[in-house]
Amino acid sequence: MNPEIASTVTVNGLKVNYHDLGTGFPVVMVHGSGPGVSAWANWRLAMPHLSETCRVIAPDMAGFGYTERVPGQSYHLDLWVAQLIGLLDALEIPEAHLVGNSFGGALALALAIRHPERVRRLVLMGSVGVPFQLTPGLDAVWGYAPSLAAMRSLLDIFAYDRRLVTDELAQLRYEASIRPGFQESFAAMFPAPRQRWIDALASSEADIRTIEHQTLILHGRDDRVIPFGNATTLHQWIKASQLHGFGCCGHWVQIEQTRRFVRLLSDFFAEDA
Repeated sequence: MNPEIASTVTVNGLKVNYHDLGTGFPVVMVHGSGPGVSAWANWRLAMPHLSETCRVIAPDMAGFGYTERVPGQSYHLDLWVAQLIGLLDALEIPEAHLVGNSFGGALALALAIRHPERVRRLVLMGSVGVPFQLTPGLDAVWGYAPSLAAMRSLLDIFAYDRRLVTDELAQLRYEASIRPGFQESFAAMFPAPRQRWIDALASSEADIRTIEHQTLILHGRDDRVIPFGNATTLHQWIKASQLHGFGCCGHWVQIEQTRRFVRLLSDFFAEDA
């Protein structure tokens, strides 16, 4: 009965948990890297609305959620990009719109650069994938050590609107972070010093400037995890891009601005129909 667990497909020998809703042109949504995160936790508010006009596919990336964990697995950009391409192949999807949130934005950028023929339109939200200095907020996220107090503190960093940070949400996300295997894989991904993982997820300016896809860039102006400057950099480097900044909004655009987020994506994808 867990809504985070949906369909399973084997990709490159890995059993991948993924959500597959609606019909129409496929949209692959790639989640961020918070502790205890899953595709459902990241996209639960947006998926039902987007699936009214698109086929929405949201996988748990390797090391996250309910995708199979392999003991001793090394986590890196090549692994995650290969997982996304393998998922498209397994589902017989030659081309899709691609949506990347935060960490997922770095994967979306790299996939669009390496496999441009597999991407129709690109959406980057609060995105990693360009060089920037580690923020105290991201250092806290990647350095999370499980406790209810620590999770509550992280939620305060993620959200601008503190009304979203309830005791119930903190408890749910804390419990998610301590499920068997979750913290072990999470702790293995981004150990200190953490600037190196930002650099490892970044694509070069020269490569990003080769992107020709129509690109929608979304970012909360008050994001304390990923600097708003990332969005302006991407807008400068991707020639066919548009930038939407949200005032009074933190790192959770898809949660704090769900209606506007869904409307922007729906209109953006409809332009291609």
